[in-house]
Amino acid sequence: MTKRSRSGRVGPADDVFAARKRKPVPHEFVLEALAPLGPETRPMFGCVAVYVEEKIVLALRDKPPPAQDNGVWLATAKEHHAALRPEFPSMRSIEVLGSGVTGWQVLPADAPDFEEATLRACALIRAGDPRIGKVPGEKRKRSDSPRPEVPAKKAAAKLPAKKAAAKLPAKKAAAKLPAKKAAAKLPAKKAAAKLPATGRARG
Repeated sequence: MTKRSRSGRVGPADDVFAARKRKPVPHEFVLEALAPLGPETRPMFGCVAVYVEEKIVLALRDKPPPAQDNGVWLATAKEHHAALRPEFPSMRSIEVLGSGVTGWQVLPADAPDFEEATLRACALIRAGDPRIGKVPGEKRKRSDSPRPEVPAKKAAAKLPAKKAAAKLPAKKAAAKLPAKKAAAKLPAKKAAAKLPATGRARG
């Protein structure tokens, strides 16, 4: 077996091994169509995801039967479906992602216009069409962003009764507490004034 040379170049035997190890990319003509953008590929759920810079734009799938979702998956969202449908009449939801309408859509490999529709999608991606492409984790980042500050009164209104009372000034908090607890919070003289007459006599 050929070893690596001092220059670091891989020998012929290593080249053969690497070629066997590397799986062919399904629908490879997609990468040729996107070549000006320098696309990158990564494995994803049995597919090959295609990235352009930080965006995932497509996923390429070619698996053994049942292969109803083989083809090119478009990284899009439900709000763009209506606008994209005239461009891609064969576009539909992806069955392996669950029932109902899926955000991602597939251009089925068995559709008569598959290659034509796929090349059209690549042309839209090259043109920077915002309807195709997603930044992974974008929604999660938005949810992690700090929330705007809530005014004190509104914040107190949203808290449970005990916590809200703790946030209010002493007099207002005492007014919101039950009679016994309010009396305990008041100074001794005022508390005695609020007790029934019998209670004062015993003291």
